[in-house]
Amino acid sequence: MDFYTEVLGLRLVKRTVNFDDKYTYHLYYGDEVGNPGTVLTFFPFEDGRQGRVGRGQTSATAFVIPEGSVDYWIDRLESRDVDVDTPHTRFGETVVPFRDHDVQPLELVTGTSDIEPWADGPVPADNAIRGFHSVTLDSLNPEKTRAVLETLGYESTAQDGERMR
Repeated sequence: MDFYTEVLGLRLVKRTVNFDDKYTYHLYYGDEVGNPGTVLTFFPFEDGRQGRVGRGQTSATAFVIPEGSVDYWIDRLESRDVDVDTPHTRFGETVVPFRDHDVQPLELVTGTSDIEPWADGPVPADNAIRGFHSVTLDSLNPEKTRAVLETLGYESTAQDGERMR
């Protein structure tokens, strides 16, 4: 909980229990009021084994940060012993890849958003996370995945190396 609230500056919006296991919490993090496009949830299972990223799943969750806040975030994450990779450019935006303390891959991506940051959160509002940017999906069969996404109303708008947007 401390990582998502104190390091990333998200608000613990709600704490309930897992419907399948009443002894496990279901934690919801988001902006100040839990707007759509900001809520990330977890089930903090005790003594679980560490996961690993592979094909056929999402491999990183990306959050929007304001232009000009990359240095702030690198300093903030590194000062809290977060494993941060070298920033790079993807689709013309700066991407800061890192992992939470459970080795969950996350990214901060520069961009714009209509979502207002948590005004009284631990991260200054001019640098705060503005909601989700995207997720990275590692597909076993990119063409089949594209067809499913198109059926759901999505369309590819750009390509950067092997990545499609």
